[in-house]
Amino acid sequence: MTELAGLVKEALRARGEPVSRLGYFCAPFRPSDGPLADKVIKTYRGGRDGDLLAQLAERHAAYVDLLHWAGVRLPPTTFLILREAGYLQPVIVQDALDERILMRPRIMAAPLSEALDILGAAADSIADFWARVAQRPERIGYHPSIRNFAIDDQGPIFFDTFPPLIGYSRPEMGQLLLRFSESGLVRMMGRVMPGRIRSIQDEWYSPAGTIVGLVGSAVRLRPADGPAILGWAQSHAAAHLTGQLRAEVLAELDRPPRLPAYWTGTRRLLGLEGKPNV
Repeated sequence: MTELAGLVKEALRARGEPVSRLGYFCAPFRPSDGPLADKVIKTYRGGRDGDLLAQLAERHAAYVDLLHWAGVRLPPTTFLILREAGYLQPVIVQDALDERILMRPRIMAAPLSEALDILGAAADSIADFWARVAQRPERIGYHPSIRNFAIDDQGPIFFDTFPPLIGYSRPEMGQLLLRFSESGLVRMMGRVMPGRIRSIQDEWYSPAGTIVGLVGSAVRLRPADGPAILGWAQSHAAAHLTGQLRAEVLAELDRPPRLPAYWTGTRRLLGLEGKPNV
């Protein structure tokens, strides 16, 4: 771990352009050369609040364990806290994925039938996750948006492990959203309207919301195919989901899903592009 921390520090000193400019928390980047050239490095707001960051490291390890336990495929992922003169910097180092398998560009470019197959595989994996964690005692969330997935011949690969959505109450997660936002504007807005920032997390903790959010993203990516995607989503939910999840998803799919106004406004303020966050 000490050797990896040293390599990350060297990569940060020679930091190039970020891989993605979308990122409420960070702009991931991939070193152009050197021993970490096959990695994506994600840095987060540092500070001197050691207890909070130690807890964050513990929760991140627990969340990665949970995702593996629930059958979610992840690229190898390591969480570090870099230390420099008492300043602590959280960093995630993750194996880079081939851009050709990122879900967002694949859905945009594929023929409609192939795009629907990709959406079906993602939706089924999301439903399977929620079924597996249903009896866990912790408060557990999941953020399986199109931009946080890749897909290969074996199925979906998820790569967004921050913040670790395990064990935090809604108010605690609201505080993390403020603490680790890269935007001073958002942090200021959170002090004035904390409820608006806390609300960003709600879809992550809603099984139906995560599936409906996936469909909504696909409709926005392919507006000309929106009616076909919505019709497919209704049929897929009716055939593949059961119980309360099925009822809630179908109730929300009676119209094209929309992003909440508070989140579209926040994204506009931050200039977020909606591209894969890897």
